[in-house]
Amino acid sequence: MNLLLFSRSELGSDGLLSVDDGRLQHLLEVHGKEVGDTVRIGEINGRMGHGKVLSINTEVAVLEPTLDQLPPAKLPLILVLALPRPKMLRRILRAVAEFGVAELHLINSLRVEKSFWQTPVLDPDTIREYLLQGLEQSRDTVLPPVSCHRRFKPFVEDLLPDLVRGRQSLLAHPGNYPPCPRSIDSGTLLVVGPEGGFIPYEVAKLEAAGCKTVSLGPRILRVENAVTSLLGRLL
Repeated sequence: MNLLLFSRSELGSDGLLSVDDGRLQHLLEVHGKEVGDTVRIGEINGRMGHGKVLSINTEVAVLEPTLDQLPPAKLPLILVLALPRPKMLRRILRAVAEFGVAELHLINSLRVEKSFWQTPVLDPDTIREYLLQGLEQSRDTVLPPVSCHRRFKPFVEDLLPDLVRGRQSLLAHPGNYPPCPRSIDSGTLLVVGPEGGFIPYEVAKLEAAGCKTVSLGPRILRVENAVTSLLGRLL
């Protein structure tokens, strides 16, 4: 935990922050914080700064917040991702927050198993928890919005055209395509398919919506490795 995150509702009427959950255990067991020490803190979807430890024991820690820093800027990137298997989705959600992706859309594909849409990982509270873990790691406070789209064609025909407008739009797909660009500095949309890739019909629909197909090279990567590799290139 490189940043202790809290919500505004956790502040008392005196403006002090009390923590008595896993964050407390981390302060005690990992950081070894004592009275008078400071810890990096951030208000969820707000500013960052530090908290001075006014009191701490095995039951509760009381911190005096000073929030005088803006969170880091987001990567100007919208990620559109065919819904991966649940274990992979957990790791990708954390990575999305760590890399500072601005927005995530989870979509359907013929090669997305129907059972994936039933996973508890898609519960909004669970998504939020994994995103918060990524924000804690990367010292960020702003949660990226996550949207789920269970039907491929309506998403591509009705929503995607507005998302690609004014943005460089890339479809990462195995094959003999131009290499994915590096180091974006303007609005970009990136589409990543499921294990096995999008079927030809889906590729054609995505290209018709304005996506340029690019490649990461000759190797076929797992979805989570492809996502982190692509985000690393574009960061």
